[in-house]
Amino acid sequence: MIRIAIVEDEKSAADELSEMLSRYAAANLGGGGTHFFDIVRFDNAVSFLANYRPVYDIIFMDIEMPDINGFDASVKLRSIDPDVILIFVTNLSQFAVRGYEVDALDFVVKPLKYGVLDLKLRRALSRLERARDAETEIQFNDSVVKVKLSEIIYVEILAHKIMYHTTRGDFKAYGTLKKVEEKLDASRFARCNSCYLVNLAHVKGINGYSVDLGGTELAISHAKRKEFVQAVNNYMGR
Repeated sequence: MIRIAIVEDEKSAADELSEMLSRYAAANLGGGGTHFFDIVRFDNAVSFLANYRPVYDIIFMDIEMPDINGFDASVKLRSIDPDVILIFVTNLSQFAVRGYEVDALDFVVKPLKYGVLDLKLRRALSRLERARDAETEIQFNDSVVKVKLSEIIYVEILAHKIMYHTTRGDFKAYGTLKKVEEKLDASRFARCNSCYLVNLAHVKGINGYSVDLGGTELAISHAKRKEFVQAVNNYMGR
């Protein structure tokens, strides 16, 4: 789920942007795509900044608004949340070029055109995906190895030891699968049985009670099958 804030005082413009975002999701993000974006709307920057918490992934900020304009609001925003992806929406593109001062990713000019928004949104989602590709640390032998989450294929419990099977090879560590599960992103990893924690990005298919990880097949337990298939479907819907 991607959380998007639209800060726009013109209702028609906010409606149009929301519809275009839903159109993009439906066209590009599979069967569950229309629910991929969680969109929250604010009709002014004052209410947006009041009690702001850094829970959004992408913010579309109109520049020309009453009380406090979008650019000044973004300066205050950056003092609270330096990482959120910011895209300006404006009638006059020359104002948007100041976006580098607040590390804005891009801007779109009114009236909005779907083809232009499509390109900007792809760029934003690409940056977000890179930012989300965090690393985890594995205590391997006498050293600590940093592994990106995308590199982990699956994690296995073997005789009270944890084996990380990754695109860079296997790493053995101590601990419990439950502790590993708590540390990793639940939207990206799921158990197919009590022994395996699977990176859903590496799932190539499910055949009955086995999951194909591109050359490796793991058993899916009866108890976990429904939950695991749902996790895969949710991830593919993303």
